[in-house]
Amino acid sequence: MSEYKPTIGIEVHAELKTKSKMFCGCKNDPHDGEPNSLTCPVCLAHPGTLPVVNKHAVQKVLLVGRALGGEIATYSEFDRKNYFYPDIPKAYQLSQYAFPFVKGGELAGVAITRVHLEEDTARSQHDGEDSVIDFNRAGVPLMELVTEPVIHDAKDAADFAKELQLLLRSIGVSDANMERGEMRVEANISISKDSTLGTKVEVKNLNSFRSMERAIIYEVKRQADLLDKGEVVRQETRGWDEAKGKTFLQRSKETAEDYRYFPDPDIPKFDLAKVADFELSRLDEILPEIPSKIRLSLQNLGLDSKQTEIILSDPALLGFYRAAMVVPGMGASQSKLAANYLTSDISGLMQADASLKLEADKAPAFSKLIGMVEANKINSRVAKDLLLQVVFEGLDPESLAEEKGLLQDNSADSLAKVVEEVLAANPTVAAEFKAGKEASLQFLVGQGMKATRGAANPALLSDLIRQKLSE
Repeated sequence: MSEYKPTIGIEVHAELKTKSKMFCGCKNDPHDGEPNSLTCPVCLAHPGTLPVVNKHAVQKVLLVGRALGGEIATYSEFDRKNYFYPDIPKAYQLSQYAFPFVKGGELAGVAITRVHLEEDTARSQHDGEDSVIDFNRAGVPLMELVTEPVIHDAKDAADFAKELQLLLRSIGVSDANMERGEMRVEANISISKDSTLGTKVEVKNLNSFRSMERAIIYEVKRQADLLDKGEVVRQETRGWDEAKGKTFLQRSKETAEDYRYFPDPDIPKFDLAKVADFELSRLDEILPEIPSKIRLSLQNLGLDSKQTEIILSDPALLGFYRAAMVVPGMGASQSKLAANYLTSDISGLMQADASLKLEADKAPAFSKLIGMVEANKINSRVAKDLLLQVVFEGLDPESLAEEKGLLQDNSADSLAKVVEEVLAANPTVAAEFKAGKEASLQFLVGQGMKATRGAANPALLSDLIRQKLSE
């Protein structure tokens, strides 16, 4: 198997966030409402109905193209992709073939072939020998992105899909939840022993990044086993069985000729440069900051890769962190400390209690808390005790610390008495330290912190204990 080189191309479908469907005025919310309640004669393909293009769906695809650095089309058109299946009553799907809205571009080092727009199909549900169809999803705006076959590793393929999901969410074009079918990934896989491409097999039903990675690994091995036995790899479409951990044959792979694409006669051609609604000249203005730039800005603040990805993947966490960082006086050390609290303590609190929500207007109180730790007004242990009230309620940390008697004691004179009491209560440990057992010092410092309810400056307390025991 190691003799073969895998080549992988990715196809991604993502449902776009618009108020209405792609070619009609029905509500775009396929996961809501009773089955077949969000339909009309257009999305049910009644005779005589005519499609009208949703301009907001076009704008969102153009934003994706700009974020990818792709070539935005001036001329474009919709085509009929002809095939028969019960979930598509017209016997064709409105899609794009020769003239997509976006060509080229790049994401996470992977070259993009095209990005185009089409309508989603209805949802088929199977129960034994019976099948039912819900048309609430029929006609939902669906973006399709196709990569070049330039990926050679299953993990790299999954990482690309994760980065695309992050991009779609960050610029607000799709929620891209794979478990709800809002983002669907297919992998085209071939293997060969040289630089030529082998026979391509498409694998569908990849509803998680883990499934995607496992399916690619399995399919590469399956194809290698066939070739090693002198058999041929057939061009086909296969599904992924998560429970069995293997792919299975669905059908022989269709070609573009099988679909008999031709321009849809009911939808006018697009000269986007002449359509003011699409605001081609303003794409850069309305495009939100993309993840790669946000990632760089977080790393420039001193965050490590794990902290960066945790904050970047959660819009609420990112917004709160950025709101905290704009407070005057927040420097590099404070930004790192703030990230530590957010990615460990705050994330943990939110996972334990789903009702907790981050609100940017409470970020200044959090910034003040960070400043108090840096100024040695409170220690880290006290800060963690105050996090819940400061971050989620916006209460003033200084008032809280003062009220609870938690302001850090940095006075050598006041702590001298505490040191005497701790040493008197723990003579054996004190003797162990004097005999060279360095770890005993931490115990003594801990006792001092306990005696002061965490208010003592631990570094000062350590110095005073050392000084006292050296006398």
